[in-house]
Amino acid sequence: MQGSTKRMGIMTDVHRRFLQLLMTHGVLEEWDVKRLQKHCYKVHDSSATVEKLEDFINNINSVLESLYIEIKKGVTEDDGRPIYALVNLATTSISKMATDFAENELDLFRKALELIIDSETGFASSTNILNLVDQLKGKKMRKKEAEHVLQKFVQSKWLIEKEGEFTLHGRAILEMEQYIRETYPDAVKVCNICHGLLIQGQSCETCGIRMHLPCVAKYFQSSPEPRCPHCNDYWPHEIPEVFNPEKEREAGVSKSSKKSLRSRQH
Repeated sequence: MQGSTKRMGIMTDVHRRFLQLLMTHGVLEEWDVKRLQKHCYKVHDSSATVEKLEDFINNINSVLESLYIEIKKGVTEDDGRPIYALVNLATTSISKMATDFAENELDLFRKALELIIDSETGFASSTNILNLVDQLKGKKMRKKEAEHVLQKFVQSKWLIEKEGEFTLHGRAILEMEQYIRETYPDAVKVCNICHGLLIQGQSCETCGIRMHLPCVAKYFQSSPEPRCPHCNDYWPHEIPEVFNPEKEREAGVSKSSKKSLRSRQH
């Protein structure tokens, strides 16, 4: 048969176990995803050659396509770590969260999300979020309860907390990008380099364009004098380092070795 047709993937026990475990975690960094893949091969098909991760995930996605579900790859906004999440394409993530959270808790998340999207920094203070508790739909919530709910969002990897301020976790950005673009069209910020949704980043003080920190790192990687890609004015911000998985892995191994050594000494 002539022409290229998309080949339907075949799910083995390896793929099914991998998918099940990814669903349990919600989101994982690439290093953990590779370890998970190897674990699934070891359990179900130890004699097989471990498939290239990209092909392995494409195979699963071709089966999930008809269910409007996809394993999606992204990067963390602060340091560019590759992450993977199982994304439901058929519903908005806030409705997906409904099984885990009550109506007033979901409304608290919406309020936090709106503050984060509207802010210049991509963060909303816990004080500002808690001040909106009286406006929540559904059952009334005290501020102490709301603090607990915010921590539940952090534990579920929908929000990240840094020094009393909250921003979106990479999982939330991966799963909610379409919803955010549609719900907050006038407030949405977009990266000038990758054109993806931008929550945290840097901006040009002259023309106002914005860039993700990982995009800044890559774009100015070999520039002795960084200049704005849009207006060519000097870029005044500190240039972050490009994420290096090998360096990260070595640091992780080093930490693990030191921990092991300490445990042997006691």
